[in-house]
Amino acid sequence: MIAFRVFALACALMLVVQPPAANAWGETGHMMISRAAAESLPSSVPAFLRTPEAIMEIARLGPEADNLKDAGTSQDRDADTGHYVDVGDDGTIAGVPLGHLPKTREAYDTALRAGGGNEYTMGYLPYSIMDGFEVVRKDLAYWRADDYLAQHATDAAARAYFAGLRTLRETLTVRDIGWWSHFVGDGSQPLHVTLHFNGWDKYPGSQGLHAKFESEYVNANVDQKAVLAHMKPVVACNCTIEAETARYLAATNLQVIPTYTLFAQGAFASRTDAGVSFTADRLAGGADELRDLIVEAWRQSEDGSVGYPLIKVRDIEAGKVMPTRRALGGE
Repeated sequence: MIAFRVFALACALMLVVQPPAANAWGETGHMMISRAAAESLPSSVPAFLRTPEAIMEIARLGPEADNLKDAGTSQDRDADTGHYVDVGDDGTIAGVPLGHLPKTREAYDTALRAGGGNEYTMGYLPYSIMDGFEVVRKDLAYWRADDYLAQHATDAAARAYFAGLRTLRETLTVRDIGWWSHFVGDGSQPLHVTLHFNGWDKYPGSQGLHAKFESEYVNANVDQKAVLAHMKPVVACNCTIEAETARYLAATNLQVIPTYTLFAQGAFASRTDAGVSFTADRLAGGADELRDLIVEAWRQSEDGSVGYPLIKVRDIEAGKVMPTRRALGGE
């Protein structure tokens, strides 16, 4: 994890010399979400995810998807709309119900085009969340296999080899969680889950609310302690990632009108109890969801498969199969 510790230091230095970007929750908000989630992980997940170093790396990587904006025309066009989804007042995305999302981005885009939209105009945040979950779940499945084989492979050379793979997988997993944490965090921001993302004509003067709420207000009024105070206990969804993502984003969409109502009441014009409480609750909602999804990814990883041809993780951990290096992608 040395490379990522160097990267985290570089990010910390960047925060000193660069103003925070008005993207998603802004650097401050995303780092608070990612850090709060990592700090609140239960002991049921592997210890390598709960070290101070891992917590800091996940926090520093929280804003990374925004840091890479303006990388280039092709990258920006493909990636920028993965941060939001334009849900209409009827609860659909150009006719596609938020609660019944197609299983793939391809099918989603096809459905949107039938309604006159596409994933690049309406956003594909649900799939950023789902894809990230599946990557982390697979990371953890490989970690399970590597961890078992590092302890139980038939000879010392093989055990050392798999121990090395385990260390590499830990670095990759922390990186993948940190990157994915950005999109889970985006999903708790009401203005990322609505057509009314930067103003609503029903609320005079609300144009430009997006950056003022998620960056300026957060930076000036909300701290890590407030976010942690609003967090809830771990909740096991025991469901598919598709169902959980739809539930999570639908719950956030219900906060769109309260966001604009508080704006109309002047709650975000300065520090107010109502404004701080609401904003901290939204940030905590992102942290709760990220933590709970990491726990769920760990739980589901036991049922995963690794290598080629695919080998069940359960069979490896039960000692029924002892994969070779080649079976898990080695020489």
